Amino acid sequence: MLHDPNQMTLFPKLPDEALEEMKHYGTQIQLNAGDVLFNEGDSNYSFHAVLDGEIEITKQVGGETRLLAIHRRGEFVGELSMLTGSAYIVNARAIASSQVLRIDIDTFKQILTDCSPLADVILTAMAGRSKDLEAQLRQQEKMAALGKLSAGLAHELNNPGAAARRAASLLRENFQNLQSLTLGLSCLTKEQLNLLVEIQNQATEYIATAPKLDPLTQSDKEDEVTDWLEERDVANGWKLAPTFVSAGLDSAKLDIISDRISSDSLGKVLNWLETALSATGLINDIEQSTTRISDLVKAIKGYTYMDQAPLQEIDVHEGIENTLLIFSCRIKKGIIIYRNYDRTLPRICAYASELNQVWTNLIDNAIDAMDGKGDLTISTYKDNNCLVVEIADTGIGIPEAIQSRIFEPFFTTKGVGKGTGLGLEITYRIVVNRHKGDIHVESKPGDTRFRVRLPIIKPVENSCKQE
Repeated sequence: MLHDPNQMTLFPKLPDEALEEMKHYGTQIQLNAGDVLFNEGDSNYSFHAVLDGEIEITKQVGGETRLLAIHRRGEFVGELSMLTGSAYIVNARAIASSQVLRIDIDTFKQILTDCSPLADVILTAMAGRSKDLEAQLRQQEKMAALGKLSAGLAHELNNPGAAARRAASLLRENFQNLQSLTLGLSCLTKEQLNLLVEIQNQATEYIATAPKLDPLTQSDKEDEVTDWLEERDVANGWKLAPTFVSAGLDSAKLDIISDRISSDSLGKVLNWLETALSATGLINDIEQSTTRISDLVKAIKGYTYMDQAPLQEIDVHEGIENTLLIFSCRIKKGIIIYRNYDRTLPRICAYASELNQVWTNLIDNAIDAMDGKGDLTISTYKDNNCLVVEIADTGIGIPEAIQSRIFEPFFTTKGVGKGTGLGLEITYRIVVNRHKGDIHVESKPGDTRFRVRLPIIKPVENSCKQE
């Protein structure tokens, strides 16, 4: 027999006797090092078996060239594209002087339909090759998705981290100035000091609760305060004005201070007040930045369900929101999010981190389809005994002719190098195989909707505990 079970390795080979028999059906071609056998995306496909030399197999993933394999004598490539009718999903080129056997599609299909021993060898090897290649690319798809999330997350963490560090540095300098300025208040009476404390407290409360002014109004008020300060010979009034305006200290309130403080001490008092209020603002900046970092860390933990069992009793909205938070760097540039949530939906028993991968793939595809600008609408509702999550975008849409194929392995609507064709296939497996649910798409230009249906199943005792 031609088939040898020991040949079923990571890259199965055709035995020598099979290669010799196949030479009757194909054409032998000679390649020099660097010659291209075919490129990813080519649709003029054939079956290729290596007779001699080395053929490098690569794939473009996320703008990078990933090495999948180096084929030597007996190994083959191209059979998946010929059977599925899709374009080549990989690139192939010689990295040494090589000889390759090429068999056209009609002849290849005839070999398979004849049910000869040669067909048994090819089909058995193809089964192993398909499974191994899919496993490799599925892992690469997961790593590519992780890379996107990591890059966005790093950006989101860097901004508040940098802001907190900058505010802390300014706060240190601010307190040094505040110490020396406080010494200049020793000439004030108890009543005058009490007045400053009261005004400072009122201004601090205003900073915490007042809405942010539009730039034009802010500028007009700063000009007014600057004029007031210059009229009273307060040095560098333009530096003090922004802080006073942000704290709600207009000229009328500053008049209260000037009526109670002598002109000789007014400059010292106002500089002290501005420095004290600036310190409050810097403390608020640090608090907001660290809160943002804390929220992101919490979202990451919720997204991955770290330290928790794979099967969880969950609220799907929490997973969706954690996913959106991690994508916030890409979303905030031009995408408006609309949330139509039914918060009365019950918690469901699910593989939580895997469901988050579903939301990640669907939202990532929606962002790409809209080219970063448009409306993203996420709706949840109950339909009979199912919980439905609908993710809709206003992107370019999916042509009707290929909508039935988008969940197939290796099929992608993205350009070469922008997708492995496994994101939606992984999504399908998680929804249908793991959760016994269903996923459906409706699409036209400007309106694409993915509906994920998950069965509402009452958790079995001890099998799905809420953490």
